Amino acid sequence: MIFFSTSKSSTPVSLKRATLEGLAPDGGLYVPAEVPRFSAEELSLLESGTFNNVAFSIARKFAGAEVPLDTLSRLIDECYGFDTPLREVGEGTFVEELFHGPTLAFKDYGARFLARMTGYFAAEDRKMITVLVATSGDTGSAVAYGFNGIPNTRVVLLYPSGKVSRLQEQQLTTAGDNVFALEVQGDFDDCQRLVKQAFVDPDLKRALTLTSANSINISRLIPQSFYYAWASLQLSRRFPGKPLLFSVPSGNYGNLTAGVLARMMGFPIGHFVAASNANDSVTRYLSDGRYEPRQTVRTLTTAMDVGNPSNFARLLHFYDNDFRKMGSEITGISVTDGETIETIRSVYERSGYIMDPHTAVGYRALEEFRRARPGDGYPGVVLSTAHPVKFDEAIMTAIGAEVPIPEEMKAVMDKPKKATLIGNGYSDLSRFLQNLDR
Repeated sequence: MIFFSTSKSSTPVSLKRATLEGLAPDGGLYVPAEVPRFSAEELSLLESGTFNNVAFSIARKFAGAEVPLDTLSRLIDECYGFDTPLREVGEGTFVEELFHGPTLAFKDYGARFLARMTGYFAAEDRKMITVLVATSGDTGSAVAYGFNGIPNTRVVLLYPSGKVSRLQEQQLTTAGDNVFALEVQGDFDDCQRLVKQAFVDPDLKRALTLTSANSINISRLIPQSFYYAWASLQLSRRFPGKPLLFSVPSGNYGNLTAGVLARMMGFPIGHFVAASNANDSVTRYLSDGRYEPRQTVRTLTTAMDVGNPSNFARLLHFYDNDFRKMGSEITGISVTDGETIETIRSVYERSGYIMDPHTAVGYRALEEFRRARPGDGYPGVVLSTAHPVKFDEAIMTAIGAEVPIPEEMKAVMDKPKKATLIGNGYSDLSRFLQNLDR
């Protein structure tokens, strides 16, 4: 399959080149020249398949002949040895729990697939690949664990100082081995800006082979479509003929973009709710067609604190820069911190289910969407992006109780933090990267 840049001034590339480059030379994001489609017959066969069957079927359409099918199947099985359950928390309302991977966050789905694809392609080229990542929390830990020990790769993580939870910081600063953490004196947008500058720095590109593990990397984005496809097939059997709603906690909008990709491939998805916090630039765009990014506002839902989301470029591409066309399939709803806490509390009191703040934003937005359209009765899925233990302070505020730390996380909390503090100017990052091989 061929991929080209959303900026449309770079040469089209293969999946291998798109994966190893991350960002296109012109600063754009890679998108498929043509989104593959699944026939009705293919979808019918996949309804009774496993999650890994669905993942393999999607991956092979994008990988084509670049990865042998037996190798691709093995990589998929290495990635997804954990469950993706759908929990019913109300009549016709489901939470798709995406936090059963090794770092208790949905980023495991994309990071583990990307790590193995990068390792496979790097081995082919006999190169050392430097993976550069901006993170607001869960991306960093998922990438750290996903790439840890993968030959021919090393990872440099940039995260905003004081703006991730303690557990998230412990995860992304204690992996060691081939993983380096940089604590940036700024916000997530600063981290993202620094990463973008590095990718277009000609001196750095001559010195290192850089790629990204953010959702700007197409091989991070593609696997995020797997869980949309899986959930839509499971629920289409239970609710035949009813359009399925997905409410997506949205920050950098890679997760939502992956859902749009799944819908374009033909999976039975009707509509999306893009659930945002106070950082609502896309929500405002969907209402009036004006995209006006603002300074990032800090909220309880830190992973969604993104003022200028990168993947918005892909959404614009998929919807032909037409906000009305985008709005016909996506409704933007923003949720306040107060509403987030109240939602965690009310859901817990009603059902005993504990959700993290990001999931609560998605749940609240789905409720508001339904209130505006009474009588539809369409089944809805809220993507649960992180285990509630990662946001213990918010959970304590909401329900007055602690979430027990899973056994696999207790050991992480006792490890010493290992990170390098840098400023938010590009020279600090450039100097660190230039010294990696010295």
